Amino acid sequence: MQERKFRTEQKYYLHIHDYEVLRQKVSAMLMMDEHSIHSDGYCIRSLYFDSPHDHALIDKNNGIFNREKYRIRIYNGNDDIISIERKSKRGDYVWKESFRINREEYEWIRSGEYGFLWEKNSPMLRDFYTALAHRAFRPTAIVEYWREAYVYDYGNVRITFDKKLAAGVNSYDLFDSNLVLEEAIQVPQTIMEVKFDSFIPDFIRQIIQPHSHQRSSISKYVLCREVNVKHFKE
Repeated sequence: MQERKFRTEQKYYLHIHDYEVLRQKVSAMLMMDEHSIHSDGYCIRSLYFDSPHDHALIDKNNGIFNREKYRIRIYNGNDDIISIERKSKRGDYVWKESFRINREEYEWIRSGEYGFLWEKNSPMLRDFYTALAHRAFRPTAIVEYWREAYVYDYGNVRITFDKKLAAGVNSYDLFDSNLVLEEAIQVPQTIMEVKFDSFIPDFIRQIIQPHSHQRSSISKYVLCREVNVKHFKE
């Protein structure tokens, strides 16, 4: 069994002006993630799953220390990479597991034919199968945003600026060409995430000055679920 190696994850809301200043400093010192397709980085679109009682949503809103979420994720709107992921969180520490599937397997899951997950050599996928088959997990939100990511090998540091956060409000298909997206953050704010293993180098800490920014237990999933609720009420 894979040993769980949790990473520190810290999240901050940045005003647009603070973001512009920080991106200049960070981009001058750190390398941009190799998957970036232009200056805005790359587009992430995820389909989240939850139980009929919305355990993932409620656990987050109630600040439960130990919690986890399942999602299927794609990049830049294509099917070159399709990943089933489980994100486990223990306070400020996170651990992400990921397993790639192909487009046909994704469509099987959408149609309720997910038995193949049990046959994969992955404890995480078997847990996902159990969640679908026995805990009645179902799609609950599509979350999309652009991620501008910078990396530094020493300490395995990632500084990311997530922008244009939006929720899909008319479909649970990641590849739906008619997907309608609605903004999830109305004010001009960017979400900065700081992730690292056991330490963060001092020069990076001095650049981002985390004490100067608004720390928050931000959940893109929760923000987009709120958009969905508002949309269907209207």
